[in-house]
Amino acid sequence: MAFTYFFRDQPVLDLIAQHALPDLATRRYINVWDAGCAYGPEPYSIAITFRENMGHFLFRNVRIYATDIDESQHFGDIIARGVYTEREVGRVPKDILARYFEPAGEPGHVRVCAEIRGAVRYQRYDLLTLEPVRTEVGLIVCKNVLLHFTPEQRVAVLYMFHKALMPGGYLVTEQTQKLPPEIEPLFRRVSGAGQLFQKLSTD
Repeated sequence: MAFTYFFRDQPVLDLIAQHALPDLATRRYINVWDAGCAYGPEPYSIAITFRENMGHFLFRNVRIYATDIDESQHFGDIIARGVYTEREVGRVPKDILARYFEPAGEPGHVRVCAEIRGAVRYQRYDLLTLEPVRTEVGLIVCKNVLLHFTPEQRVAVLYMFHKALMPGGYLVTEQTQKLPPEIEPLFRRVSGAGQLFQKLSTD
């Protein structure tokens, strides 16, 4: 199991908060798909970012669908428990740590609070099925996954993401991968500072 930690890619979270969240917060329901979630720090970091930028009432309508192929078949249990080591939360600002984490009853571990855990739903899932976990998604985050696919598979998955996104929905991809030429006309880059894109209408 690869080591990861909370708020690992803070610049991306900042881009989401600055550019995507104000738009998404106007929607009645906000569906987020974290495709390639590993064992939870990334979707929980996304959930905390959303909660920090909206009130409790609006946050109740946020659903984060965290998926991974999970060959170990342990990710679901780990995410459901929401218990992580102090090392994994080492980059979490102290005020955020105090608001969204609690003692886990295990030495050297903390637990994500119930409000944040309740927003994240885990599902074992293979992107190459090319069937979205749901449609009308407001934000898809897929990092460090597409680089493992062939160029043809990458294009097919990105087409599937475009189909899953609601009109004007947002896509975050890994910094090391450019959108394939076939996919570029389907999105506009939201900011030159990172890989945040907005779905364009194909009508």
